[in-house]
Amino acid sequence: MKRTLVSCRGWLALLAFPAALGAQPADFSTLDGKVLAGYQGWFNCPGDGDPRNSWRSWSRGVPAAGTLTIDMYPDLSEFDTADLCRVPGLTIGGAPAYLYSAWNPKIVDKHFEWMKKYGLDGVLVQRFVTTIEHKRSSGDVLLQNILAAARKHGRAIAIEYDVTGFDAGKFFGVMREDWQYLVDEVGVTRHPCYLKHNGKPVLSVWGMGLEDPRHPPREPGAALQVVNWFKQEAPEDYRVTYMGGVPARWRTLARDAQRDEGWRDVYAAMDVIQPWTVGRYNSLETADRWLEEELAPDLAATRANNQLYMPVVFPGFSWHNLKPDTEPNRIPRLGGRFLRRQAENALKAGARMLKIAMFDEVNEGTAIYKLAARRQDAPDQGFWLTLDADGEDLPSDFYLKLAGEITALFHAAARPE
Repeated sequence: MKRTLVSCRGWLALLAFPAALGAQPADFSTLDGKVLAGYQGWFNCPGDGDPRNSWRSWSRGVPAAGTLTIDMYPDLSEFDTADLCRVPGLTIGGAPAYLYSAWNPKIVDKHFEWMKKYGLDGVLVQRFVTTIEHKRSSGDVLLQNILAAARKHGRAIAIEYDVTGFDAGKFFGVMREDWQYLVDEVGVTRHPCYLKHNGKPVLSVWGMGLEDPRHPPREPGAALQVVNWFKQEAPEDYRVTYMGGVPARWRTLARDAQRDEGWRDVYAAMDVIQPWTVGRYNSLETADRWLEEELAPDLAATRANNQLYMPVVFPGFSWHNLKPDTEPNRIPRLGGRFLRRQAENALKAGARMLKIAMFDEVNEGTAIYKLAARRQDAPDQGFWLTLDADGEDLPSDFYLKLAGEITALFHAAARPE
């Protein structure tokens, strides 16, 4: 199938006129042609109703220059300040600065409204196994907000469990029981916008196989048990099209991947392979090498095994406030050229679907939603990475426009000729 890439001039024209992208209704029946962003939604403010009553994920304690855990500041100009959280001690041009809580349904609704406006298909909803107990005991407020917003704006959603940091002996049981709860009590798979493929709901499990010991399990046999249960051993109502968020070097069992040869059987059992590439390359040149050395061979391997392959692309990376010993703007965005090149490379290699990391991840500087464009648009206090960091004059919605154009290209590539 021929993949037609838009010229640089064409990209710029489409980005200048977002209406040209359109907001076509999402097709919830297939992964073919889908571009999905990861959605964290893990942001809280004191008084938002969360029993933790904290500035969760924004900072260590009250946000201040020395406590921030985010590098990028969201553009909040479209929100009523009554729906935001005033931050004591932070100002923008001398005026009060605000942040938001994803427990507020109006916040999540606006995010999904942007997805529709800019033509994004939808999101993989991040569900950390470490926080399942809290989510459920407090009413699963964030998930309910997401379900309502997805329905209203017609955007695709699918659950993505993240196993990071959980007990290796318990994570499968907790995840399995939670999926049954989500299907039976929350009704996620009956939601009209829940993404399916080959007639089964899509479920992603992220983190198994990574060399980092925070990611259980350490034995491939235990991981294979997880894959097999969700795919074929569970009662029929709970069976899924299984997507694995796997190490970038899953195929070669090198670098970020566990070395045990048994992991090859685990990866071969998955329906969809989604390698985590954030931070694995850091420039246009290394992204091109990744195409030749990893992306193209990965696609060949999955095709040979009748699997789907979802490359992960990211706009840039910076977590200086989260980890002060690291340099700011660690992987520059290059005015969108870095993200664009990765998407072009995925199309060249023949990928039929894509994940963008992430929609709202301001902690690691990978967010694509509306962001402070200039330094003066962010709080006066502290370090902020704004969209002008690489000398580019970009609007706050630049990456939503770019993600919409990438989505349109993948839709076109997936259409039969």
